Amino acid sequence: MAFQCQRDSYVQEFVTTVVSCSPCELSLERASGKKEKVKGFEVILKDTVLFPEGGGQPDDRGTLGGVPVLRVTRRGAEAVHFVASAVEVGSSIQLKVDWDRRFDHMQQHSGQHLITALADSTFGYKTTSWELGRQYSTIELNTAMVKAGEVEALENAVNDKIRAAVPITIELLFLDDPAVQQVRSRGLPDDHSGPIRIVNIEGMDSNMCCGTHVSNLSHLQLIKILGTEKGKKNKTNLIFMAGNRILKYVEKSYNRERSLTDLLTSGVDDHVEAVEKLQNAVKGLRKSNLNLLRDMAVLIAQNFKSDPNRGNLFCLHRCVKDGDAEFMNIIAKEIGTEDTILFLTVGEERGAGLFLLAGPVDVVDRLGPRVAELLEGKGAGKKGRFQGKTSCMGRRAGVKALFRCFSPK
Repeated sequence: MAFQCQRDSYVQEFVTTVVSCSPCELSLERASGKKEKVKGFEVILKDTVLFPEGGGQPDDRGTLGGVPVLRVTRRGAEAVHFVASAVEVGSSIQLKVDWDRRFDHMQQHSGQHLITALADSTFGYKTTSWELGRQYSTIELNTAMVKAGEVEALENAVNDKIRAAVPITIELLFLDDPAVQQVRSRGLPDDHSGPIRIVNIEGMDSNMCCGTHVSNLSHLQLIKILGTEKGKKNKTNLIFMAGNRILKYVEKSYNRERSLTDLLTSGVDDHVEAVEKLQNAVKGLRKSNLNLLRDMAVLIAQNFKSDPNRGNLFCLHRCVKDGDAEFMNIIAKEIGTEDTILFLTVGEERGAGLFLLAGPVDVVDRLGPRVAELLEGKGAGKKGRFQGKTSCMGRRAGVKALFRCFSPK
């Protein structure tokens, strides 16, 4: 397998021939994170400049005859392009690459090869897997921990190689070539056929890889190792970013610092201290607010109990800012539930919130599930109390109507 995008990863436009076009349905992930089924067409081309996902690298984006390519996958030795509209089989068609996405992937992938090679040769840490993420990338190393100072030493070493402008070359070898035995590899796909693609960092590393890469380490610009975290099964995850991602990250961080400086009315070096003061102030206010809520709950209960015409049904709703589960429980405890049915709710007027049904055990056991059903919520209860959550607080009137069957008018 060797597509045009693999022979020359810097090609941004390419004219090829449509081999097939078939209707299909694909599940796509939207920006919100939700998956949506989309109807379209699978297009196979004679050759492609759009990389299909593989080797830990996401697929390219671009256009096919001016139509956005929404997905590119590999099927055996072919790349399958998913588009929303059909194209004519046998026709010549132009492909254009989303270059910002492509070059970002090239920088992160070549950066991973460089870090992997130096982590192995310098510290003996082998790479067992890696992930090219949307914000940063992660390399899994076969060590339970990275010693103090090793991250900084590794970062300095990889950036020294970048400044040295070491070339990266691509070659194709067959499995029976003795040189294959000297190449780093984590194995080939089960459906692989044809020559093996080798990515060489001159004098440092040779690795089987199908991904797109820069032609010189200098094109990485810079690598920043953000840190490490505990991985699975005595392994360590090394987190990094390369190239333009660092420039965007610095710009975003600078703009955030400016915004925080205005909001906190303090210098950059004092941001943490200013936030800690705010957090302590908020904690104090919350504590005071909780005490007030407790006092309010007691007064509400006492007011009900002192009413000679109170009856044996008590209903109360408070907006989410004025109450919580503890607020409801205090009221129920103060009023008592032996002879009184209590229906208490806190939350939005018509949206989400919490509810509590308290009263005689037999009544609560019978009505609790029905209350949850009327509110389109979920809950559970025992010993005369049934608590739950709902997203339809506007249906409280239906619950009150239900209670009239069990309490005197």
